[in-house]
Amino acid sequence: MKIKNYSAVYRIIHWSIAICMVLLLITIFLRLTWMNKNNVAEIIQNYLNTTDQSLTQDQLIVLAKKIRQPMWDWHLYLGYVLTGLFSIRFLLPLIGEMKFQNPFKKELILKEKFQNFIYLIFYGCVVTSLSTGLLIIFGPATIKKSMEAIHVLSIYYLMAFLILHICGVLLSEFTNQKGIVSKIISGNK
Repeated sequence: MKIKNYSAVYRIIHWSIAICMVLLLITIFLRLTWMNKNNVAEIIQNYLNTTDQSLTQDQLIVLAKKIRQPMWDWHLYLGYVLTGLFSIRFLLPLIGEMKFQNPFKKELILKEKFQNFIYLIFYGCVVTSLSTGLLIIFGPATIKKSMEAIHVLSIYYLMAFLILHICGVLLSEFTNQKGIVSKIISGNK
């Protein structure tokens, strides 16, 4: 198997995209767990109960949404940054950087074909996520619900890809591509 060298541009784009995706996952995780509007509303209600005050459930939900809005704004900002990074990622092959690997080349071994095919699926899923996210914000209101339904599925492919990617890198590191981790960090073996 051919050992790759990673240019500074490649490493910067790779890690910028990785950091963005992890931060996006954190915002999703928070929204689905501790910062869930119902959980936050319950915390507010429990506090209000100790002060002999109360709000309706609808008022509690509105207040909960306002409390978690700054965290969700970060999700939007990170989505814009990721859109920019992926635009750059797709333009880089035009100047000879970060070329896309064709999974259908006959001379590739099965492992390389599998890796390249997974990356094609990943890129397609990311483009779908970014497109639906942008359509939720900037598209017509008539398609917002259907775009949200598709966009919510992003967490599943993203988690699956991250697990597969990390396992694949570790497998390579401990078998036939020793030093791959240090090369993607520093560019050196």
